[in-house]
Amino acid sequence: MKIQLGDTQIGLFRYLGLWSAVVVVFAMQGFVHDAFFAEMWSPFDYLRWSMIQWYTWAALAPLVFRLAARYPIQSPGRGRALLTHVLASMGVTLAAVVIGAAVSSQFEPGSFADQMLQFVGRHVAIGLLTYWTLLLLQNSLRLRAERAQRMLEASRLATELAQSRLQVLKTQLQPHFLFNTLHAIVTLLDEDKRSAEDMLLRLSELLRAFLEDYDGQEITLRRELDLLDLYLGIQRNRFKDRLTTQVYVAPDTLDCAVPSLLLQPIVENAIRHGIGQRVGADRIEIESRRDGDSLCIEVRNRNSRLDTDAAPAGHGIGLSNTRLRLRELYGEAAELRLDMIWPEGVVCRIRLPLRELEEDDDMPEHVPA
Repeated sequence: MKIQLGDTQIGLFRYLGLWSAVVVVFAMQGFVHDAFFAEMWSPFDYLRWSMIQWYTWAALAPLVFRLAARYPIQSPGRGRALLTHVLASMGVTLAAVVIGAAVSSQFEPGSFADQMLQFVGRHVAIGLLTYWTLLLLQNSLRLRAERAQRMLEASRLATELAQSRLQVLKTQLQPHFLFNTLHAIVTLLDEDKRSAEDMLLRLSELLRAFLEDYDGQEITLRRELDLLDLYLGIQRNRFKDRLTTQVYVAPDTLDCAVPSLLLQPIVENAIRHGIGQRVGADRIEIESRRDGDSLCIEVRNRNSRLDTDAAPAGHGIGLSNTRLRLRELYGEAAELRLDMIWPEGVVCRIRLPLRELEEDDDMPEHVPA
């Protein structure tokens, strides 16, 4: 059974336990007071008197809480609420005195009128104080509940905002990749129609994977590498023997969670700033490993330079959006940076919080070419 105190519920036994503690405290106070300043009575008498007084207030407390919830002391209308509670405190205190006197007259010598005189003389002031203490308690509970609700609402809105921003970033990345790939296919139409046809088939499969897989923000590294292989197949058709790829993946990282479509814009950036602008061949290397509580991924290419004067940010919409996505998903726990490698080339180093993700059995299968 629950006792309703305004917007708060409390178990009956816990509620009675709290008031019993009040009963014991005031019984001891009366006993100690009379031991020094007046005639002493039996300890059970002090306990009985305290029980009559405070269990009466235990019965009336839910009413006080309801009045406090119905007439909150806050602007606007604070003056009217205060006046209401002044009158209510008098009425509830009078009710407590009458009930206490009626119960006490069943156990004490003397008439109901005698007990009323005793209760009015002894308990009116403390009764008024009890009413306003309960009122203050209800207002404190209400303010705490409102603060918790505001914090919950703010957290929910922040989460929704972050999810919306992440979705915007993803929708920017996919058209960015699509336009670049279509441009590469158009370039090959007059030179190598067979390769252009193969690229279109791979692009179709990759777009189908996008539509089927990307309800969430994270997928396993295994699935991310499958999607990356489709993209690399398109680029290998485009650059022929000029482009080679190598993947070094630690087996214990394949089930780790990574942001969906993480590697494709980074690899695209490496190709575009490598053999996309420079003569000669290039080698794209992807490596993953565990490092303590982090997942480390590196994307290296051997035919580009990190031109700090020309394009420090670099690196186009792909890398800038990837940085934003990592910040939204992981905050300071994720890192992305570009470094030069010897004797020539650039490496993109990514550090993510290490967390394994269960593979979805319904995801479409892809066999790397």
